[in-house]
Amino acid sequence: MGKQTGFLEYERQEYGYQPACERIYHYGEFLIPLSREQVGEQGARCMDCGIPFCHQGCPVDNLIPHWNDMVYRGEWEQAITELHSTNNFPEFTGRICPAPCEASCTLNLDDNPVAIKTIECSIVDQAWQNGLIRPQVARRRTGKRVAIVGSGPAGLACAQQLARVGHNVDVYEKADAIGGLLRYGIPDFKLEKKHIDRRIAQMRTEGVHFHTLTNVGVDIPVSQLRKQFDSVVLAGGSEEPRDLPVPGRELNGIHFAMEFLTANSKRVQGVYVPDDQFIDAHDKHVVVIGGGDTGSDCVGTSNRHGARSVTQVEILNKPPEKEDKELTWPYWPHKLNTSSSHQEGCERMWNFLTKEFVGDESGNVRAIRYAKVEWHKDEQGNWQMSEVPGTEAEMPADLVFLAMGFVHPVRAGMLAELEEKAGLQFDERGNVSGATEGEEAYKTNVEGVFAAGDMRRGQSLVVWAIREGRQCAHAVDKWLQGKTNLPR
Repeated sequence: MGKQTGFLEYERQEYGYQPACERIYHYGEFLIPLSREQVGEQGARCMDCGIPFCHQGCPVDNLIPHWNDMVYRGEWEQAITELHSTNNFPEFTGRICPAPCEASCTLNLDDNPVAIKTIECSIVDQAWQNGLIRPQVARRRTGKRVAIVGSGPAGLACAQQLARVGHNVDVYEKADAIGGLLRYGIPDFKLEKKHIDRRIAQMRTEGVHFHTLTNVGVDIPVSQLRKQFDSVVLAGGSEEPRDLPVPGRELNGIHFAMEFLTANSKRVQGVYVPDDQFIDAHDKHVVVIGGGDTGSDCVGTSNRHGARSVTQVEILNKPPEKEDKELTWPYWPHKLNTSSSHQEGCERMWNFLTKEFVGDESGNVRAIRYAKVEWHKDEQGNWQMSEVPGTEAEMPADLVFLAMGFVHPVRAGMLAELEEKAGLQFDERGNVSGATEGEEAYKTNVEGVFAAGDMRRGQSLVVWAIREGRQCAHAVDKWLQGKTNLPR
């Protein structure tokens, strides 16, 4: 714990943001960090709660009270060591994780949790600035070779753990740069790519080999990897987007969210994108369908383009402004989430049913015909939707971004080959089938092939991806060596 009475003496303080009127004109991060003294005060707020519920809220099992106390005492080097013991990439989670740990904090019973995410981000940023993060090169090599397909947080975490115990690790990425969704899917204003690049440099020194522009199952058959390597880990994402098959879907100007975000991020990072592949929201009426983080990223990017208007719509009820603590704590609450992108300018609508996309004479979308809906439970307790009579209307829309989530991994290519030639199995949701616990954890039904991250779990958070990558590395090492010292 920090200071015994710290939670009574110090007010909660998070890192600040550059004003919205300034940050919408650039794509850089806009966090304003706290001073070391301020971070120490926030660490002091960690109370002696007896049972650290923040542990159960954190998917990677961060030892939160430990490093809170170390920061309070000024022991920054010990703090980064403790943080790295459970999390390979705290600079990622410290920026883009929604912080379920804070929802589980005992002080959140009073809506005043410890600023865990801010402290985590401060620890790792200070560690990089002060040269406390160094490569951890294995003292001996095992001679075993592992291929990891996918370079998102799950693949990177798995690769780093396996390299550090002496395995020869090769990571394959279909894009032109390492990072998976972190690289082009998450805007630079939320995560500058220097954070990825310096981790990649660290991992290269630790012995990891990276292969870009290599789509396994298309450019090279997965059977080739199975012959060349002792084990293969499937760590690609859940990339099949959920579509909206209503009349007018074929009109120009209707795009999946990742088409918009990826092309924009590439240009921001200096990668050539042809004009016919770039989606410009300047002076357009933009409608984002879907209320999650991807939709929020579309809002922030559209504002930076100079959109005429930005509206985000959601078919579900508007969440409550404040959760019922007696029903939800210490679990993740269902309540209204207002992101930094929303604060930059966005109209939000709920109970919104898209009935039709309306086009002009040139085949471009010009409006959305919609109606309001209401939700009720049937006799079996299942939620049912009904349209509210007399609520049908039109909304202007020059650009529509579909940000309704992802249904499962893309089957074409690698997974189709494994299914056809090796009988790879999938779960009822279309994800690669694999257990989480026991001797079969992270194993597929194909000998020597493992799966981790969104490909196995389904669409989820970056912190869950890191957890899955670490635990998969534990399973792979044990399968290769008969035992393992890697943490689970």
